[in-house]
This record gives sequence, structure tokens and C-alpha cells, in this order.
Amino acid sequence: MSELIKHYFACGNTAKGFQNFFVSNLKNLDKIYILKGGPGTGKSSLMKKVGKTMVDRGVPVEYIHCSSDPNSLDGVIIRQIGTAIVDGTAPHVIEPTAPGAIEEYINLGIAWDVDLLATHKKEILYLQSEISSCYPKAYDCFARGLKIHDEWEKIYIDHMDFKKANLFTQQVIQTLLTNTHFDKTSVVMHRFFGGSSPQGFVDYVEGLTDKMKTRYFIKGRPGSGKSTMLKKILASAQTRGIDTEVYHCSFDPDSLDMLIMPELEICIFDSTAPHEYYPTRPNDIILDMYKELITPNTDEDYADELSDIVKRYKSCISEGTSHLAYAKFLHDDLEKYYISATDFTVIDAMTTELIKKIESQLN
Repeated sequence: MSELIKHYFACGNTAKGFQNFFVSNLKNLDKIYILKGGPGTGKSSLMKKVGKTMVDRGVPVEYIHCSSDPNSLDGVIIRQIGTAIVDGTAPHVIEPTAPGAIEEYINLGIAWDVDLLATHKKEILYLQSEISSCYPKAYDCFARGLKIHDEWEKIYIDHMDFKKANLFTQQVIQTLLTNTHFDKTSVVMHRFFGGSSPQGFVDYVEGLTDKMKTRYFIKGRPGSGKSTMLKKILASAQTRGIDTEVYHCSFDPDSLDMLIMPELEICIFDSTAPHEYYPTRPNDIILDMYKELITPNTDEDYADELSDIVKRYKSCISEGTSHLAYAKFLHDDLEKYYISATDFTVIDAMTTELIKKIESQLN
């Protein structure tokens, strides 16, 4: 059944703040169910049940994971019937979600015992405030890390052969796209394949790339042109009408980490830490940007400077992750108040009714 499931993030906690690509992934859908309700009211569980029902019936699903808790879902998309269910509570979905789609709100909050929640108003407001304060602290740490990362990149940028880089990129584009042209406008969706989470870095690279016939693993160093090459490949793919899944860097969303072109059964991705993978199949190909474009022995010549940069960078990332972890700890406490005040027989009935509606679209 795993071949029917796709996992990714639509939002990310990045060095440039909270980034939201939800709308990009909801384009061209016909029906969007938007869930309302506080933490612990079963939004993620409802989406998981719908997804499992579809998979059990042989229907492909996309699970959009929560960047603040990868074990929870922000959304599930069933493209075969043009339907999605999404968490409509802040900060996930920017409305209007998908122009042309019919939106239906489902308020799980009707299952609350509001009188019981009212007795814990002070505690709930305190936890909400504390949770909100964690994220700016995390983003500040990641932003400091990005500045350090710029130092890291500069060493390799200063030792790159840019003329050779342009030629290399053109060769890669020709190899990937050959003379392919489709007489249509390409569909481009923006996502993250991984992200900083309370548990550290989490990614879904293996599952996303497993279905591709040919996989290109880009190796290199910060500043060796990996993202720039991916952007040029994307631009060329769009002029040829090739549909592309664009996976942004979850640390710096202005950079790209992966492109998947399902029509060509090709993917190409940045295969360096913290998402480092190696070829395991005959059609897995390595593109080594360091070897091809950077002055030999740069690593060795700048070993001391690089060691210091890496140490400072990792310290910022670790500190930022600790703020996300504390937010998750507080969120778990907050959920307890809503769970204790929720009548889950009502939630179960709403879930059953929604599944019936969605299943009817398969017939």
C-alpha cells in the first residue's frame, strides 16, 4: 500500500520565519473540507482515518505533515476525486485556499464542553501565549544560523569556476529533459520534503523518490551551486510544459532542494546533510558539484575556518530546535484541556459521515 501514499510538508519553520505553501498544493481541486477546532479535538486523527479508508480502497493519497509535530497531519489530499481535507486553524491555511473549489467548513468544536473549557481559561491562555513566544525565538536562532551558513557558502563561492558551472548546468538540463516538450502549461507545486521539528530534522526523501525511474543525487558543499542549478532546471521544465514538484530548502526557503518530474519519472535532489542519501539502484546517478566546479583542496586549505563555522552553525540549529521542542511540550499540555472537554462520540460520528461523503465520490 505504500506506493499509494505520498508524504511531505506544506509549511515549514525556517530561518525566514513560518513559510506556507498550502495554497500551491490545493490548486485544481474541486472540494476542500476545512477543519476548525482547538488542539486535541481529533483533526489529525480524522484525516488519518480518511486517508486509510482511501488507501484500503486502492486510491492514492497525499499526507501533508505538521512541521511542528510530524506525527500529526495538516492535510490529506485525494487528487483522484479532486478532494482535500485540511486543518483550517492558524497558521496553516491562507484563505481563499483554492480558487474555484467548493469549500465546506467542519467545526469539531461543537463537540466541546464549553463550560468545562471555561474553568481552565487562565491556563489555556497562558499556554497559548507561551507557545506563541517559542516560534520567534526558534526563527531568530535559525536566522543567525543562516548568516553563519553564508560564511560557509562564501568559501566555496570564492573558489568556484562559474563558467564551468554554467556549462555543467546546461549539460544536466539536456540530460534530464532531452528534447521533451508538452503542449500545455506546466503544473508546479511548492513543498518541503523535510523540516526542522521538535525531534530534529525529519524528511520523506526516500518515499518521495522511490517511485522515480531515474534519481540524480547532487553532492557538493554549501555555495557550490546546487540550488542555482535546480532553479535553472525548473525554469527550463516550465518552458517545456513539464509538471514539476518543487521542494524548497526547509532552512532557507528561497533555495531549492529537490525537483520531481512525474511525467519523466525523474527526480534530482540535494543529497547532502542533513538529508544525505546514496545510490542504491542501477539508475541512481551522482552529480558531484565539489569535484566538478570547486578548486581542488579547498576543504583542506580552509579546514580550520570550516570547522569553526560548522560548530557555530550547529549550535544555532540546536538552540532553535530546543525552542520547537518546548513549544511541542507546551502544546501537549494544552491539548489535555481540550481532550478532556471533547465528546469524541460526536467526533467519531462526524468522521463517519465525512468518510461516507468522500466514498460516494468514488462510485
